Amino acid sequence: MRPTEYQGSSVPLAFLGRSILSIRRNQVISMEGTQEQELEDLEIFQNHIVDRFLDLSLQRSSSDASDHVDDLSIAWVRKLLDSFLCCESEFKALFFLDRDPSHAAKPPLDRFIPELLDRMVKALDVCNAVTHGIDSVRHCQKLAEIAVSALKQKPVGEGQVRRARKALSALVTSMTVDDREGSSHNRSTERVWSFGRKGSGSASAKDRSHGYFRSLSGSVSKTWSAAKQIQAMSANLMMPRGWESTGQAMSVYIMSTVLVVVMWTLVAAIPCQDRAGLLTHFAFLRQLGWASPITGLQERIAEEWKKKEKKGSAGLLDEMQRLERCSQRLIELADSVQFPVEAEQMEEIRLQVAELAEVCQKMEEGLLPLQHQIREVFHRIAKSRAQVVDVLDQAAKLSTAAS
Repeated sequence: MRPTEYQGSSVPLAFLGRSILSIRRNQVISMEGTQEQELEDLEIFQNHIVDRFLDLSLQRSSSDASDHVDDLSIAWVRKLLDSFLCCESEFKALFFLDRDPSHAAKPPLDRFIPELLDRMVKALDVCNAVTHGIDSVRHCQKLAEIAVSALKQKPVGEGQVRRARKALSALVTSMTVDDREGSSHNRSTERVWSFGRKGSGSASAKDRSHGYFRSLSGSVSKTWSAAKQIQAMSANLMMPRGWESTGQAMSVYIMSTVLVVVMWTLVAAIPCQDRAGLLTHFAFLRQLGWASPITGLQERIAEEWKKKEKKGSAGLLDEMQRLERCSQRLIELADSVQFPVEAEQMEEIRLQVAELAEVCQKMEEGLLPLQHQIREVFHRIAKSRAQVVDVLDQAAKLSTAAS
């Protein structure tokens, strides 16, 4: 994606609510009141985190069918990404506005900011992998559509059943492949890193001007592991202690936490290379008021992952699970069918085909917008990272001038 193609966030402004940016712009803050204002801004930021993740958790219990969004459905994942983009916007407002750049080079930010920058690099690589994963989901969709087309023929004969069974068998096989083998889309031995050197905590001006608009088409090597990437992102994710917990360090920690949880959820939902041990060393947040909805979300997804990991499932995406169930049932019916097909058996086939067609329609409507949204998340993270690096550069220049 070239720079001219980037259109910015699709998140409606109203969704941001009473943003920190508008609050700070409409207030005149004296030097004496700066710390008090920072505490107020931090509390607002935390409350918005609670509201957004609580909203995601409550989707499953909505009594209004028009508002109901199944956990880890395409629509739910898109809502999760919307929430992330909103959190990221508020974090930047909190971090950049009226901020002395020299603070970024002082404790404790001199430790927390480089760690966030490193997590951002890893998040970009997760976005790349998830984009490839969506391609594999679309491949499954196409196989399901072949089966639907064959079994909707009237009358259904042996040829149609054989064609449908072949497509469904290929679909089920592709969904149960070991994560460590990767998909047909991820077999390249080359690795395209999002920002120059692996794990780099800073970027040059050249990196900033070209790197963060790079397309998400970079290939993923056979040795790359989604699980290890998430584990690396969550490593050293330590909450600020004592006086550190009331300042900017806490907002950086919160944003790091949200970033890790969102990337972890994407990897759990969408097929990615090598997700074995995804829960290993992944700590759940405890005893933090603002984090309770996130903890509840983590625990629900982790419980589902434990069930599916034993079966070698392609992921927790709701549409993929429904696709798998319908496909397996139709294969069973195809193996037992006698020609001419009995009316009762034909009715069951039609019911399964109808559900399969419904899932395919949801995929057709949702996968492309989801892929575009992941691209937006990629560009937003990359651009924010470059802006934070600029702040560090300014801090370094101020330090040099002072000395």
